[in-house]
Order: sequence, then structure tokens, then C-alpha cells
Amino acid sequence: MADQAAPQTWVEIHRIILNKGERAPQVPADTQQVPLEMKVKGFLVRHATLGEEADIETPAGRTLTGTLTAINPAYTHTYGAPIPELSAIGGEVRAILRARGKVQ
Repeated sequence: MADQAAPQTWVEIHRIILNKGERAPQVPADTQQVPLEMKVKGFLVRHATLGEEADIETPAGRTLTGTLTAINPAYTHTYGAPIPELSAIGGEVRAILRARGKVQ
């Protein structure tokens, strides 16, 4: 199904970080009236369906949880859809560099 994703699929999640009224007092009044939202792209940790809570691992190695909103989301800055064969390269390079003692 198109609304289900397997582990290691490139996805986007969404989460409300702060509800309206919970924001810092120095935030402008109009900003206080909307929630602080997070949208993050990363690799799905385990199977998930659109609209369900999902865990992802970001390219930087952070694990985050949120509602699955998109599967294989395209970048909107006109670089086009992601190429699955290239998605894992960053992690592979970091693993090689760690093995060689070049990074932690």
C-alpha cells in the first residue's frame, strides 16, 4: 500500500512541540496564538502507516518521534525527489571514517 512504509524508508514526521499559550512570554502576541511545530525528514525505524506515530533516525543520527506525514517526501527547493540509492551514503561514509579513526 502507498500509505505504509518499511524500515529505512525516507519519510517526514510532524509533532507539536509547544501548544499555543505555552510559548515563551517574549514571543510576539500573534506568534503566541499558534503552536510551535516540528517537521523532520529521516529514515523510518520500523514499519508505519501515514497518520500513525513513527520513529525516525535523522541523517545526523538523532532519533525522533512524530506523526508520519509523508513517504519519500520531495524537497520543495527544486532539487527533485530523493534518490534511494544515494540516501544511505552519508551514514556509510561516517561509518568508514569511524572505522579509520577519523571521526567519533
